Amino acid sequence: MTEDTALLTLHLVPNLGPIRIRRLKEHFGSANAVLPASLAELRRVQGISQEMAVGIRITTEANSAEREQTKLECAGGWLLTEENPLYPESLRQLHNAPVLLQVLGTILDADRHAIGIVGSRQSTFYGSECAKRFSYRLASAGLTIISGLARGIDTAAHQGALAAKGRTIAVIGSGLGQLYPPENSILAERIAQHGAVISEFPYDYPPNPQTFPYRNRIVAGWSADLLVVEAGSKSGALITANLALEQGRQVYAIPGPIDRDASAGTNRLIQQGAKLVSCAEDILDELQQLFPTRRNEAQVPQEQIPVKIPPEEHLLLEALGTGEKAVDDLVDLTGLSASKVSSALLSLEMKHRVRPLPGQWYIRT
Repeated sequence: MTEDTALLTLHLVPNLGPIRIRRLKEHFGSANAVLPASLAELRRVQGISQEMAVGIRITTEANSAEREQTKLECAGGWLLTEENPLYPESLRQLHNAPVLLQVLGTILDADRHAIGIVGSRQSTFYGSECAKRFSYRLASAGLTIISGLARGIDTAAHQGALAAKGRTIAVIGSGLGQLYPPENSILAERIAQHGAVISEFPYDYPPNPQTFPYRNRIVAGWSADLLVVEAGSKSGALITANLALEQGRQVYAIPGPIDRDASAGTNRLIQQGAKLVSCAEDILDELQQLFPTRRNEAQVPQEQIPVKIPPEEHLLLEALGTGEKAVDDLVDLTGLSASKVSSALLSLEMKHRVRPLPGQWYIRT
């Protein structure tokens, strides 16, 4: 058995967790050395109960890790262990950092330059547009956008990065085989082509209220800094912000109307010391030491940068003509798939060639 498979075996043991797994590895020297140990030997390690020791024995004898790896590999996935050089150094700093992650897509060394973008699932039009625009600009500047694939702000953040042809990573609160929310399955496929979808949970693990805080710590831990776009007074994004602050990350927040609960959380973060930002340049100014070349390029006046319009976007502009069109109408008029139309519209929106209207209607600008 390889060391990765042995580590996966321990990872699949119920309630064992990354802290105890590291204690076991330290005590026995490797994950492979843990598996043949007797129950008595396992019990000598701090925090290992009789139930956990039996769980290690059962999971090992059942060949659970081999079956898990088969599922993952059939889906085109792979394991990212903490021994892998691509495992982000910032994530290692967590006291309970995951010992491994299941990955669909690619992880690059450049992904260490990442910013998390989070916010409410029940986002407003204002919040979604801010998330798209900030994500588009930050991804264009070379940052990897990390979010949680949830409805609302997370979805908009991933879409903005993809429209910029940039890198984005989705950390989900379920197994890769139980993608949540299900309506984001096409988005997840696109993310895997231009970044990665990752999970700490077993492949078929369903989402539940306890899995999302675990997911949030990875988003906060991986990110160099965190942007909270829109969050209500009880939004889960505030948990991610608190985790980021505990880890010494800079937290940015976009202000919102004072009379709307959708912005109550972000406005309170600003009161408590989060940096108020009104454009992506506010963030890039602080990060320019990481990206001096890209930052200098970003200072070129917009009118001096030639804007290329791909054929699919030309089709959409022609279909829009001078009137307003719904997304479904544009699909019929262009013959493009709904996913390609949505992606191209977002790209055109970022180029200020189209403007979104309520109800998924668009108009040329």
